[in-house]
Amino acid sequence: MAIRDLRDAIARLPEQPGVYLYFNDRGETIYVGRARALRDRVRSYLGAYGSSPKTDALLDEAVRLEVIVTDSVVEALALENNLIKARSPRYNILLRDDKNYPYLQLTTAEEFPRVLVAREVARDGNVYAGPFMPAAFARKTMSLTHRLFGIRSCNEVITGQRDRPCLEYDIKRCAAPCVSEVCSPEQYAESVEQTRLFLEGRTDDVIDSLRSQMREAADEERYERAAQCRDAMRTVETLRDRQQKMATSRLGDRDAFGVKLGPAGGVIQVFQMRRGRVVERVELVADDVRPATDSERDLVQAAVQQFYATHDVPPEVHVPVEVDEREEVERWLSVRAGRRVKLHVPKRGDTRGLLELASRNAGLAYDSRYSEDAQVHAGALEELRRVLDLPVTPHRVECFDISTVQGRETVGSLVVCEDGRMQRGEYRKFRVQGLGMAGGRGRRRSRAGSRRPDAATPAREGPAGPDDFAAMEEVVLRRYRGLLEEGGPFPDLVVVDGGKGQLTSAYRAFETLGLSNLVAVGIAKRDEELYTRGAPEPVRLPKTSPALHLIQRARDEAHRFAVTYHRRARRMRDFESELDLIPGIGPRRRRALLERFGSLANVRRASREELLPVLGAKLADAVLKHFTRPMQA
Repeated sequence: MAIRDLRDAIARLPEQPGVYLYFNDRGETIYVGRARALRDRVRSYLGAYGSSPKTDALLDEAVRLEVIVTDSVVEALALENNLIKARSPRYNILLRDDKNYPYLQLTTAEEFPRVLVAREVARDGNVYAGPFMPAAFARKTMSLTHRLFGIRSCNEVITGQRDRPCLEYDIKRCAAPCVSEVCSPEQYAESVEQTRLFLEGRTDDVIDSLRSQMREAADEERYERAAQCRDAMRTVETLRDRQQKMATSRLGDRDAFGVKLGPAGGVIQVFQMRRGRVVERVELVADDVRPATDSERDLVQAAVQQFYATHDVPPEVHVPVEVDEREEVERWLSVRAGRRVKLHVPKRGDTRGLLELASRNAGLAYDSRYSEDAQVHAGALEELRRVLDLPVTPHRVECFDISTVQGRETVGSLVVCEDGRMQRGEYRKFRVQGLGMAGGRGRRRSRAGSRRPDAATPAREGPAGPDDFAAMEEVVLRRYRGLLEEGGPFPDLVVVDGGKGQLTSAYRAFETLGLSNLVAVGIAKRDEELYTRGAPEPVRLPKTSPALHLIQRARDEAHRFAVTYHRRARRMRDFESELDLIPGIGPRRRRALLERFGSLANVRRASREELLPVLGAKLADAVLKHFTRPMQA
């Protein structure tokens, strides 16, 4: 079960509210969830296998986990909703619809505005507040604006010429702008302004006023009115406590940079807010910075410049500290965006809260990346750089292995290791296509349409057996031809399972593609020696060397992945060699045979009378002829 591979990562999660995201081996977000305590909630998945088919499928597919810490469960709920809308994870079935949590809309585009419930924020000149969770809380707040400020709730066209106010005025839920003698346009405009301030979160003055009215009504023994003021005050207090930094329409489009700089390096978390919602989080890492020589200001300035070299620029960018030459940076951002861009250091309010949240997540990412295990990995990578005389520390290592039995069903595998951690989502497997195909005989197409050797056709063999060298060259060539088309990322070091022959094959593929700058090393299984290009003798590392352990771990993982795929390929070959080689038997009829008889052995033993209902006379005779042919020979 794939989820068990994440046990160590789950044990290091914080016991704070937030959102967790599961990813599959293609890097796609497959599930987004929220939790009151992240560690407890995610750890419960370790024992959840068998609870439901959907959960089982999720646990089998998940290979990577990320978390985002929030201030409260309500904020986690809002962020979960935003991420699901943006990423459409496969297993978030219940929330994958077009609805959203409600906002309150103050229709300031109208002459006499109203307060309405809206499902989304639009750029229409009106004022929006929210979202509100649960939805009933939005309607309760809307009703409160009627009682507190007399905002109208009707759809009537207001001219001020009505003879008398309606019942809403009599029960003190409307200021009656429909009768100009009762409420002038100016008076109603003041009520609208008070409502706007209230919806924008300036609630302290409202609470003080309601408390005074409640006490006054109680002193006068008007207990019903005192109860109304008490309930209204509690609603306003709840609204104030539930103001959300993760999703508020007043924040609009902006990015917030959270920074954590420590002795091991720096981590930057960029929270991207669009239309009042946090829709994405981008993590940037700087391993070469140190607090002794680099300041947080330098790190922030470099992050802003590098991030917006490849990303769209919002109208506002929030950073924790002032950057050098702020006006010049703003001008550069404005040129890239084609409009005015403001670089701002918020001091208070929702904008400051969003920035603090980004900084907290940067600190969490820093602790995870530069933990004790991470420091061991960093030491191993530095030793590897020194021993192999590499130009840079090999943060990204890619390892290849070939698996075959007598040259049949030859497959290759690729595993990726970044900063000492295996990146399962970037593993790749290859079915080697170039072996056993020199002649025109014995070739056929697999179900995927690619040409491959026939099961009965042996591969080319040299003195040492199957041509693993050619297989290695083909797999390496296909891998980096694809990376050239995609634009990277390229590894700092390539490891091949084998000695000088496999290493020479890898370099031959590099030269074919014009990638002579790539560096490869081979590791021989017998003596665990490292072979480098041009060196007369292999490199021998102590058995206790962290660098050797890292190379061995990558090699063993590549071997495991290759063997697993090779076994699957052999099963596919054996399955196809029996039924797919029978003329007229395709996928549909093959499935019908297996559903009827249960196994290939039972199909082989079936009589003509048993085959007739499934295949008909002609195909039944073809199946019998196929399975009796060896006996006749």
